[in-house]
Amino acid sequence: MDISSEKKLLRKEVRAMERSLSPDHKLSADRAIARFLYELPEYRRAQTVFAFVGMKREIDTRPFLMRVLWDGKTLCVPLCTGDGIMELKLIRSLDELRPGAYGILEPAVDAPAVDPSEVDLAVIPCVSCSLRGERLGQGGGFYDRFLQSFKGSSVLVCREVLMREDIPMEPHDAVIPIVINEKGVFRGGRAARCGAPESIEI
Repeated sequence: MDISSEKKLLRKEVRAMERSLSPDHKLSADRAIARFLYELPEYRRAQTVFAFVGMKREIDTRPFLMRVLWDGKTLCVPLCTGDGIMELKLIRSLDELRPGAYGILEPAVDAPAVDPSEVDLAVIPCVSCSLRGERLGQGGGFYDRFLQSFKGSSVLVCREVLMREDIPMEPHDAVIPIVINEKGVFRGGRAARCGAPESIEI
């Protein structure tokens, strides 16, 4: 079996597991992940943050996005404009987001564009990942293309139960140096901060 087929099988397996998770489990995990994000030195130093708008199968990032805006940082989110192509669009409120073609909340087409070179911290989604930062994406290639040229700090977020020890990797696949799940922060595969995150509300 080639690597592409391995990825497809793993996506199917992990998505089935995600569907079996209770709403309470997802809510608790997502809130803990958001709080670990707030604690990152890379987040505290960042002036411009790029993050996905997670809903449904993905981690719900909306509380994190609200915190970015509340902290007075510049926030940009993705707008998919073609096969594997996305633009970074500045938003000043979550009220500016509208459901896109796949039901995902997106910014307006005419929202101001942000060059990736201006981004200090990027929060990256995945279907699954390893503690080492090996990432299994949705298969569209959007973030693979983004990460190939991105020079800022990046962090991968995933619920612990959906993580795997090893992820099939192809030459174009990027390894993300920081991984966060609800149990802690991992750098280079090693725990950098574990235990209950600080209770930070907005």
